[in-house]
Amino acid sequence: MSHERQIEQKSAVIAVLGTGIIGAPVARNLHKKGFAVRVWNRSAQKAHALSEEGIVIAADPAEAVKGADIVITVLKDGPAIESTISSIRPEIGGAIWIQLSTVGIEATERLKQLAAAKGWIYFDAPVQGTRQSAEAGKLVILASGPTEGRERAQPIFDAIGSRSVWVSELPGDATKLKLALNSLVLALTHGTAESLSLAKALGVDPALVVDVVKGGPLDSPFFQAKASAILNENFEPSFTINNAIKDSKLVDAAAKEAGLKLDLVTAGKSRFERAAAYGAGNLDIAASYLA
Repeated sequence: MSHERQIEQKSAVIAVLGTGIIGAPVARNLHKKGFAVRVWNRSAQKAHALSEEGIVIAADPAEAVKGADIVITVLKDGPAIESTISSIRPEIGGAIWIQLSTVGIEATERLKQLAAAKGWIYFDAPVQGTRQSAEAGKLVILASGPTEGRERAQPIFDAIGSRSVWVSELPGDATKLKLALNSLVLALTHGTAESLSLAKALGVDPALVVDVVKGGPLDSPFFQAKASAILNENFEPSFTINNAIKDSKLVDAAAKEAGLKLDLVTAGKSRFERAAAYGAGNLDIAASYLA
């Protein structure tokens, strides 16, 4: 990208709607890279820390997106996003909408139609990563959408992620890939939790499980992170159990629509629901161990 083009991109106004576990570091990294960022969050208190860093906090979604070139949504679920975007008045035309949340296939279709009605270019761009990778600017962005506007979206992806995977020109395809990946993430989480739980129940030090896996074919940074959380009983959320329940339902719905029965997803959802019933809903998914 030319120096002139970089200057043009940095002058773009970006509205980030949602400043939770992923949204706050997304806004922060865009700000650090020199973009003009305005944010809104349903709970204003969650956005307060960003104001201390020089990021503009908007009173409502309409104020956040007024004059914005790019709108980024990082909200809880499809209904929350649909309600928020639908509420924006007056209309702004020509904006690019980058939708980072995992909302499932049906909601993605509704959001795509909402974008078309507003005259916005819509990019379905769910992210793969945790709070830590978001803070480090190392999310993996799974993107699908038209070739038009990609040159404006890519610098945003580069600012918040370490890698972008363009799946296709069809919004919704990136969400389908994300759901497939989420089924793996959820299975790995429960596998780690149940392995350590079984070791403890059998009178074996669970740390020995981690020691044996370390450096071998079963090892991974994800396994180490979740095993460490369990062994240290530190369940500060990178991704909460409540969100995992939501994603489990989205994966299950997609599988059923495709004529598949995913036994691990069904059982895993039940395990997360048990953990939530024990009061662990706002803890990290590693707290599956507590179920």
